[in-house]
Amino acid sequence: MNLNEMLSYGFMQRALIGGSLIAILCSVLGVFLVLRRLSLIGDGLAHVTFGSVALALFFRLHSVYMTLSIIPVVLASALGILKLSQKARIYGDAAIGMVSAIGIATGVLLASVAGGFNIDLFSYLFGNILSISSSELGIAAVLFCIVIAGVVMFYNELFASTFDEELAKSSGLNTDRINTVLVLLTALTVVLAMKVVGIMLISALLILPAVSALQIAKGFKTAIVSAAGIGVATVVCGISLSFVMNLPTGATIVLINFAVFLCAFAARSLLRHP
Repeated sequence: MNLNEMLSYGFMQRALIGGSLIAILCSVLGVFLVLRRLSLIGDGLAHVTFGSVALALFFRLHSVYMTLSIIPVVLASALGILKLSQKARIYGDAAIGMVSAIGIATGVLLASVAGGFNIDLFSYLFGNILSISSSELGIAAVLFCIVIAGVVMFYNELFASTFDEELAKSSGLNTDRINTVLVLLTALTVVLAMKVVGIMLISALLILPAVSALQIAKGFKTAIVSAAGIGVATVVCGISLSFVMNLPTGATIVLINFAVFLCAFAARSLLRHP
């Protein structure tokens, strides 16, 4: 199958556009999360998303209404993680673990009450970007604009708090507000990434393009641009390869990302030791 034939399918066009938008968001935010050692927040919020999806399927909501209903739940959970780490004297990883456990337990309980795991739930667990609808693509485009606008608007504050939060706070920056912005933007991105790689692999899409870019980039802005490029390239390659070879799309994207990381790591090692 040649490229023109593959792109003639409407579902492939929607998958490539939606996947590219989501890859950019995951990659850009992933750089901030990795440097701040918050990369596992994606995993925690993904488990909350699992519980929300199980609840939505229990009430038999349409996929578009499902996405819209999940967003406030995941946003509230992101704020819950932040407040637990700030107010309850709980370290960030412990707060993530608590919310993650509650999310996955809720999902399993609801799935059990509804009669067990079904095909719809498994599609959200492992991703099904090829089934993205025009309405879901529209939601992805709107949320993409919101997240990118947030990153641009708060870029300087995010940059300062990423590298030295104490210095940023002493300089007069409201680091609590910046942390809130970061986790909320991440929550929106996690909901979108659910369709691309699935709930179980969301954290990989947040982490792998970022760590690959950090292996080779020489500056912060370069790392962000490189991560976005890697994210889009791997998602496009993963979607295309999975379609041609009939492979699981989410898993294919993640494994291609890992291969890119190995190449970037090898390139960095060779440059350091000629």
